[in-house]
Amino acid sequence: MEEFEVSDASKKTKTVYISTIISIALVLLMLGLLGLVLVHAKNLSNYVKENIVLNIIVDEGAKEADVLAFQKELNANKAVKQTQYVNKELAARNLTQDLGEDFVNFLGYNPLTSTFDVYLKAEYANNKSIDGLKASISKNPVVKEVVYQSSLIDMVNKNINTIGLIILAFAALLLIISIALINNTIRLAIYSQRFLIKSMQLVGATKNFIRRPFLLFAALHGLIAAFIAIIILLATLIYARKEVPEIIILNNYKEFGFVFVALVIIGIFITGISTWFAVSRYLRLKSYNLYR
Repeated sequence: MEEFEVSDASKKTKTVYISTIISIALVLLMLGLLGLVLVHAKNLSNYVKENIVLNIIVDEGAKEADVLAFQKELNANKAVKQTQYVNKELAARNLTQDLGEDFVNFLGYNPLTSTFDVYLKAEYANNKSIDGLKASISKNPVVKEVVYQSSLIDMVNKNINTIGLIILAFAALLLIISIALINNTIRLAIYSQRFLIKSMQLVGATKNFIRRPFLLFAALHGLIAAFIAIIILLATLIYARKEVPEIIILNNYKEFGFVFVALVIIGIFITGISTWFAVSRYLRLKSYNLYR
């Protein structure tokens, strides 16, 4: 009979610990996903800014040698990330593919002009820098006109700043919620051990002696939960990269490592602190209050 009771209690304890680990892992998973967004927010911001195109329309009378020399000059500019020269013949072929018919034969001539697609570095993707660059390159005789959407650039920069503030606020809120969830989960797990804690205290065990095994188990549970969350995060990233190849812009393994290490530290720290307070609560509690 006693063996049955011990076995039944052991199973219940294992069930509590497993559910605790799973709960903590799910909370850490949410934190990890948000952490990846935060550490890559700058990369995403730069990616968006560096895909803003500045169009330079080339003068029709410009010589090919002058155009190529101008392209070298553009590439040497500190604000320019890269340039792409599209001559009028290539522009006509691209437009023909988009339209599905040969408009040149229909019109009898090619109305398109040669252009440069200029991609700027992220720190120069703002109207002030672009206006200065425009004034500089417009002096070149090869250039007929410089075209860019100033309203779009303003909107991109404002939206990126707004989104950044929203993400930071959401991160702070989620961190608070995560701490509360993990704390409640730990308290429920320790609640099932309250009689054991009080029994050890009644036979003369010191508070530190009683706390020690609970803190060790808490650290172990936090570590296991963190590894579960990391494995799920890795699987999610691998699947996302397979489905959306463009996500290669996030391939910064140093930043991934930072997030994963942070998850392990957070998992161990929060479970440890929550366990400390939960055990201390039952150590202070009177025996007759254990049944409440």
